[in-house]
Amino acid sequence: MSKIIFITGGVMSGIGKGVATASLGKILQSYGFSVSAMKIDPYVNVDAGTMNPTEHGEVFVTEDGLECDQDIGNYERFLNKNLHRVDYMTTGSIYQALIQKERNLEFGGKCVEVVPHVPEEVISRIQKSQRINKADIMLVEIGGTIGEYQNLLFLEAARILRQRHLHYPKDVLFVMVSYLPIPAMIGEMKTKPTQYAVRSLNSAGIQPDIILARSALPLDKVRKQKLSFALNLHEEDIISAPDIKSIYEVPVNFEKDQLGAIVLRKLGLKKKETDLKDWKRLVKTIQRPSKQPVKIGVVGKYFASGSFSLADSYISVIESLKHASWFHGREPVLSWLDVEKYEKRPTLLKELKEYDGIVVPGGFGTRGVEGKIRVIEYCRRAKIPYFGLCYGMQLAVVEFARHVAKMDRAHTEEINPKTPYPVIHILPEQEKLLSSKNYGGSMRLGLYDCAIKDGTIAKRSYKTARIKERHRHRYEVNSKFLPRLEKRGLIVSGINPQRKLVEIIELRDHPFFVGVQFHPEFLSRPLNPHPLFREFIRAAIKTKK
Repeated sequence: MSKIIFITGGVMSGIGKGVATASLGKILQSYGFSVSAMKIDPYVNVDAGTMNPTEHGEVFVTEDGLECDQDIGNYERFLNKNLHRVDYMTTGSIYQALIQKERNLEFGGKCVEVVPHVPEEVISRIQKSQRINKADIMLVEIGGTIGEYQNLLFLEAARILRQRHLHYPKDVLFVMVSYLPIPAMIGEMKTKPTQYAVRSLNSAGIQPDIILARSALPLDKVRKQKLSFALNLHEEDIISAPDIKSIYEVPVNFEKDQLGAIVLRKLGLKKKETDLKDWKRLVKTIQRPSKQPVKIGVVGKYFASGSFSLADSYISVIESLKHASWFHGREPVLSWLDVEKYEKRPTLLKELKEYDGIVVPGGFGTRGVEGKIRVIEYCRRAKIPYFGLCYGMQLAVVEFARHVAKMDRAHTEEINPKTPYPVIHILPEQEKLLSSKNYGGSMRLGLYDCAIKDGTIAKRSYKTARIKERHRHRYEVNSKFLPRLEKRGLIVSGINPQRKLVEIIELRDHPFFVGVQFHPEFLSRPLNPHPLFREFIRAAIKTKK
């Protein structure tokens, strides 16, 4: 079995456990080891598909069709590895599995209890992931913050797993990502919150082996000495993790404190090689881009949370835009544009000319739809490079049908079931699921084939005739109206060969006007940007010139 490293969080949420996990994985990978990662979420939701994106952040989709937490996306991007449904679990999925086993009499008449049966189910899933991934080292991130009631059972599973390993700590390691605040009125970095967090972890029977100390500034020796003395750790086991410009700098930053070597020593492993050259080259580009910035507007409706804007709703889209911009040696300047303002004040559409390109990402529901259609029309007419993802593609078809193909009141059935021109409609099997209120995990999810048409932007981007992309949607382009749309200039450049479903549309005589039914952002990597994002940024740069 793989060596296991559990990653927990202390003091507060949002301090970057997922990025820390992915970065540690990248470091160990660079030392020549095969690495995999999994996420444990304390939510009672069975998967992330029913979670509010404004509150929880983006829903990421694995190639085998699981809707999961955005941290799985971070793992995939850093490790350049496709993960699967076995690599993600929630409280809801654990209880659902236990109840199903109880109903099937798989417990042989035993009384099913929270302890030990919930931790045992968690352990069995970790071990299943180990068997399938066959990695040298398995990273397991436990969601939430130490001290919360929600993740106690997962900590108990980790404690039991460690207890069963005779060679702890050489087989099982615990890393805590904690936060050291610097209150403005005091002006001093405080260690007490982290001390209390570790004490809480101790109360669950676990002692961390390493602390990743997040703060606005690097830790000084005084703070390391305090934590070392109070927490029964060596100073070298407390790794400084200050705020930095980009998440992709984190592995390089960790290595300044020799995190990789410390972890390997504790696991009883010897490094095979050390190669972060390509990664360091990327970081250099991020820190000092060789050319002028490229300015992209992301038009969405999942930004607002009270008085704050949350970009996590579209994190994979944002990272994909960054990857492609860095590929061209450019600094990405991304702006979040609230679509509802274009509904209320259409005159504001002219501000779109300030951007080198516009992206309309995926989404659901009626709010902001007419604003998005106005944005799409403006980009089409003003020749602003446009990239529509999922809903952004569907609404591009609606806009084209209304204003070019003269289908008055054309719409998607999702918004107007009585439209005379349902250019976007629901598939029969999806309609059946909705009528029975079967919403969770029932969309068209995961990897599907797409055949690419010659002489198109899509073919120029992918440089191949057949691709596979990840999906998450219920509605499709209605093939009944394709002849009329294509006659007026809509190009269907990608199609699913098994079911003849439209996957990619584009327009001629435009710098870049492309819509895709799938989610290409799920396959972009920092060292290997997605072809369509790469060509979109290329068009944005060329148009700007």
